[in-house]
Amino acid sequence: MEFTYKLSEIDNAAAKILAHLKSQVLLFNAPMGAGKTTLIKALCHQLGVTDEITSPTFSLVNEYKGSKVDVMHFDLYRIEHTEQLYDIGFEDYLIKDAFQLIEWPELAMPFLSEYQELTIEIIDSSTRKLSLKPVQKD
Repeated sequence: MEFTYKLSEIDNAAAKILAHLKSQVLLFNAPMGAGKTTLIKALCHQLGVTDEITSPTFSLVNEYKGSKVDVMHFDLYRIEHTEQLYDIGFEDYLIKDAFQLIEWPELAMPFLSEYQELTIEIIDSSTRKLSLKPVQKD
């Protein structure tokens, strides 16, 4: 699935993504400043999260309780080695019955058995192109 959206339409984009998800593990591929965390905030609101949603850049993971499902939001930008994922208990997070939203997922790939990839491309300052790939199984 591919579509283009304006940042002002991000809630509609989030609803469209959730309607097409086939996996609870969603990997975000996009350059810095493309709006990954902004989109994750919209997804969390759609899933009934009422807490303040912030980037887990320094904490690496934020857990949110939603009215529909729980959400684990990972930002692995600062992870340099796979061993660091073991240190934070990454495997334990993955077995929870929750959506796993993972920014900068490259080093997490060996831990994942099923996932979907979401790619965001910057068109201009207020427009993004989104691609959601089918479920991948390793």
